[in-house]
Amino acid sequence: MIFSFNDSKSRRLWNGFTTRWYTELFQDADILHSLYVTLLVAVVAAALATLIGTVAAIGIHNMRRRTRTAYLTVNNIPMSSSDTIMGVTFMLLFAAMGLDKGYLTLILAHVTFCIPYVILNVMPKLRQLDKNAYEAALDLGATPGQALRKVILPEIMPGIVTGAIMAFTMSVDDFVVSYFTAGTTSQPLSVVIYSMTRHRMTPKINAVSTILFLFVLVLLIVINARQVRDEKRREAAKRKGASA
Repeated sequence: MIFSFNDSKSRRLWNGFTTRWYTELFQDADILHSLYVTLLVAVVAAALATLIGTVAAIGIHNMRRRTRTAYLTVNNIPMSSSDTIMGVTFMLLFAAMGLDKGYLTLILAHVTFCIPYVILNVMPKLRQLDKNAYEAALDLGATPGQALRKVILPEIMPGIVTGAIMAFTMSVDDFVVSYFTAGTTSQPLSVVIYSMTRHRMTPKINAVSTILFLFVLVLLIVINARQVRDEKRREAAKRKGASA
């Protein structure tokens, strides 16, 4: 990070402060294109994963205990599997389906490994729901859709938002799965950085790595801040209920 401001191509000797590597970075068409690919894929993958993961979490929550446990075990498999195994699996699957590597395969792969993180964040919020709130809304004349929109979703929204941010972060930070599923015109920033390191190292790599690190760090801080805030709210609600 410090050497991204070094006025020298040396990775060992400090030769003064400069920001020219950042200037050159944003004048590099290949890097700007890879940044566009990274953000596009992350936004689309996070949106789809959030939608699918939220619906899946609600469905899993309403299952019987054994069935729910089985589905959650399957949900944990992508998170506990090696990135290399997942990347190779996606590559072989897309090849068997006759899909050429590109934006579609990249987005499908990212959506798939992001969904478990959304489910993981939404499930605890569903467990905290008042079991009678949904039925009470139906008794008061609300349709199932209205009860879901006005009773369930507002209560689990913090988990949905946290899951979406985490899915976006995982997509931006991914390298291995992207390496096996991206096409030549749809390479995200992490793959381009790897390609740059295979050739001559330039200080622009330090600048790119610094920006990527700070971006992911900010997102993780936001996730942790939301989790701490939700925990404080939950504890305050418990104390209020106990005092009443």
